[in-house]
Amino acid sequence: MIATVPSPNLPTQSELPNICGWEAEINAVVNHNEPIFLPTTNLRLENITAGFACALHMHQPTIPAGPNGELISNLQYMFEHSGEGDNHNAGVFAWCYSRMGDFIPELVSNGCNPRIMLDYSGNLLWGLHQMRREDIINNLKRIACDPQYQPYVEWLGTMWSHAVVPSTPIPDIKLHIQAWQQYFAAIFGYDALKRVKGFSPPEMHLPNHPDTLYEYIKALKECGYRWLLVQEHSVERLDGSGLRHEDKYVPNRLIARNSKGETISITALIKTQGSDTKLVAQMQPYHEAKGRGKQQIGNVTVPSCVTQIADGENGGVMMNEFPRDFQPVWYEIKDNGINTAGVVGINGTEYIELLEAAGVNPDDYPTCQAIGQHKIWQRVEPDKATPEAVEKTIAQLKQTDHQFHMDGASWTNNLSWVRGYENVLEPMNKLSAMFHEKYDPLVKPDPSVTKRPDYHEALLYNLLLQTSCFRYWGQGTWTDYARTLYERGEALLKV
Repeated sequence: MIATVPSPNLPTQSELPNICGWEAEINAVVNHNEPIFLPTTNLRLENITAGFACALHMHQPTIPAGPNGELISNLQYMFEHSGEGDNHNAGVFAWCYSRMGDFIPELVSNGCNPRIMLDYSGNLLWGLHQMRREDIINNLKRIACDPQYQPYVEWLGTMWSHAVVPSTPIPDIKLHIQAWQQYFAAIFGYDALKRVKGFSPPEMHLPNHPDTLYEYIKALKECGYRWLLVQEHSVERLDGSGLRHEDKYVPNRLIARNSKGETISITALIKTQGSDTKLVAQMQPYHEAKGRGKQQIGNVTVPSCVTQIADGENGGVMMNEFPRDFQPVWYEIKDNGINTAGVVGINGTEYIELLEAAGVNPDDYPTCQAIGQHKIWQRVEPDKATPEAVEKTIAQLKQTDHQFHMDGASWTNNLSWVRGYENVLEPMNKLSAMFHEKYDPLVKPDPSVTKRPDYHEALLYNLLLQTSCFRYWGQGTWTDYARTLYERGEALLKV
């Protein structure tokens, strides 16, 4: 088995997940401009008509459901309570978390040129460690750490505890991002973390409040991320219209303007609409790419890229159809000739690096903004923006425009992550406020406070309470879990 590259100065795993205390070291690792895929890619842009990029999202929440209320992975609970609901699928889920570590080496050894992007939540990785599933972790280390497989696999960052960004307290957004980076480094090493440049948001949820989106992109860039995966219908053009069809197949420049009129931007790859798991399970992006061609960005002709993401384990199509349909695609491309096929698999950072190495200027990417922003900036002149003016405009729009909201947008647009969950959101916001009231005055003059056990445990409960599952799965057991996490976190912060 391939061993992880050691992370200098990072402590070994303890009862608490490795999520804080090494912010400066992590920051030094991730903030660089070195190419990731260019030195090793075997793709040549001039030979590509269109590409397709597939990502798999993996997550299991942490719940207070051990024999004595201990924090355990929901996967562990599924194994221990196989008679409940669909918990009998626990073994299949575990296989899904591990199997890319088998599929990719097998395909490569057979002369294929596969690509896959992987997004694993911090909760899931910690849960696998708690369960002592070193078989799964070692399989993932194989494709994260062995240089032989780095050209084929791209790891994407995410929020540590699978928090949906629009309803995450703004001061905690960066804490989630940093916590995931530190935990990933603790398992896979600094070298593997250095290569993580794309970000996959939980539930594909994009905040559309001007200040939340601005702080989100600011945090991503401060943490070294170069691009963000964005759902097609969560963004609009700067004039409020939907994206042009051709814009969905090239990188976009996502622009955010806050209530003070300040702007920031980041590259976005657009995930097209559709039934995510079915599309990825049946490798539809490959078949769609066959119908795409080249297009212009500025003065450069580039191949289109069809981008899709799906849960990596949920549903029969991912359990059964994906392993059946994933592998034949790469043999078909191999038979066509990797550099003569015209349509190839490609990872997100690889695609962006190839475009920019060919002379594409990121300023020439199509521009977009979060859905609903146009309505705000129609009424507030950006150079005269103030927090008061923006909030007044938002309040007026909510009263007069039934389609306007500030809940953000996601791939579950039929579900609000805000309405109906006040019993979770109010304690969540309260615990966050308590955490920052207690620790911000201490951390600012002395960053080493983040190494203290009391800070570590309080941060853990603060982040865990923000896990989306406590709302996604509705009122009942899951909101009870949230209440327990809140009560434990509150008790810690009152000490």
